Amino acid sequence: MQMGEITLLLADSQYAYGLLGREPDIPAWAPLLYQLQLLDIREKPDPLTLPIADRIRIGNQKRERGNFHFQREEYSMAARAYCMALDVLTTRSRDGSDGGVDAEEEEVRDYRVKCLNNMAASQLKLEQYDEALHTSRDVLTLEPNNVKALFRTGKLLSDKGEYKEAMEVLKKALKLEPATKAIHVELSKLVKRQSGGQDTQEWRAKPAEMLGENITPFLIPVKKKPSGISWKFILGALVVALGSLVTSVIFTARH
Repeated sequence: MQMGEITLLLADSQYAYGLLGREPDIPAWAPLLYQLQLLDIREKPDPLTLPIADRIRIGNQKRERGNFHFQREEYSMAARAYCMALDVLTTRSRDGSDGGVDAEEEEVRDYRVKCLNNMAASQLKLEQYDEALHTSRDVLTLEPNNVKALFRTGKLLSDKGEYKEAMEVLKKALKLEPATKAIHVELSKLVKRQSGGQDTQEWRAKPAEMLGENITPFLIPVKKKPSGISWKFILGALVVALGSLVTSVIFTARH
């Protein structure tokens, strides 16, 4: 195109609004026809030459784009957007030096943690479990007490059969958020897996102040249901029999 030129661009639905469309004006799988005019031409900036504040702004825009795709269940596009955001969200300069100040470095780190957590969620949706585990560990490198990353890491390790490490990670998550039900559920699953499904134990939620390093006291064996005839059934049968006997005696007395 030349400067000032106007053109028509036909975009396939996968590059527009796809399966979900956009209410109320764009139906599902609709291709879109755009009219474009070329007003200016500039080189794409190198993210590592931009000021830190600009990197944060651009990276956050790409992260929000990823959130848009994630909400629409377009997980591949979401993961791609998060990767692009992570490429920009850095305090490292082209010459290898660190050009950020403390406040900016903290903000960049917070956005990187958000992007990595969101990317791990996308990878789980795509069933990319090894990648999700690696991404979750990247989060913990930046923020060791991030409960989301601890929970995902513990769950993925449990699924891989690495029970000892999974238990340590989930215990740490539980100490940080003892009221979170999902952590208790995952610990219960882990204990059952460790026992091989035989005479399993059940994880029960306990008050936060009681939680320590040793979780054994909180593993309560599941009570087995008693076999045989229920006492309620026997009592009911006796009542019915007694009632029948009384009725029979009264009927005989009258006749």
